[in-house]
Amino acid sequence: MNHYDHIHPSNYFGAGIFPQLLIFLPFVMLLILYFYAVIFSSRRFKPWSFYRTVCFTLSIFFVAISITGPLANRALVDFKAHMICHLFLGMLAPLLMVLAAQMTLVLRTISIPNGRRLTRVLRSWPSRLYTHPVVASFLDIGGLWVLYTTQLYAFMHESMLLHLFIHFHVFVAGYLFTVSMISFDPMPHQVSFLYRAIVLIIALAGHDILSKYIYANPPVGIPLEDAKVGGMIMYYGGDAIDMVIIYILCLQWFKAARPRSSAISNGKYVD
Repeated sequence: MNHYDHIHPSNYFGAGIFPQLLIFLPFVMLLILYFYAVIFSSRRFKPWSFYRTVCFTLSIFFVAISITGPLANRALVDFKAHMICHLFLGMLAPLLMVLAAQMTLVLRTISIPNGRRLTRVLRSWPSRLYTHPVVASFLDIGGLWVLYTTQLYAFMHESMLLHLFIHFHVFVAGYLFTVSMISFDPMPHQVSFLYRAIVLIIALAGHDILSKYIYANPPVGIPLEDAKVGGMIMYYGGDAIDMVIIYILCLQWFKAARPRSSAISNGKYVD
């Protein structure tokens, strides 16, 4: 039996105008705060990067359409649309938010005492734990395995709180995974590039294997044809976003490994 049979976008708990407005409101507030920080910071220091502002705006946009609006409503009854939302919410939006370097913007905006407090938080053991590549990969990829290989996916459509929690987890886990691999914000406890590259390869393999598993073994209640298309969306769409992460990681690695200009004399490297 298809567990979507009893769900219709017009009567589902998240499909009403008022619930969706409540869900969308925090993202509007985040955009307003970000724009305010950009204006305030640009007046005190050099102008904030326009492309980072665009990245943050697009990140909020992709989060919003993944949990509210026509695409989100369609995802309630269409596994293919659900997978598109998964890519937007768990991979593309986190990548864009990492590129936006919002933590750096916050540090440029707040007072020095508050900046020191925030820095202590960034240096704390919870921050070190949850941004460690292995832990972040487990939360992200491991969470997806639990979602799609157990009854959890079916239960998600029966409970509003569970539905919201899973969407929140997908985004946060995706952000932690991305920021553990590449970061444009202060990361005082970031591990080596080689370590990150090894974990990234394993994590991407886990994501691709899961997409192939879904292709052959649909989640409970999902028609086989929908699962095949959904699995392909997850596989190819995920690989496209992962290629961007790989490129940025390699670029950062190259920049960190190349000799500094001060160590170059007459075209030769000086120890």
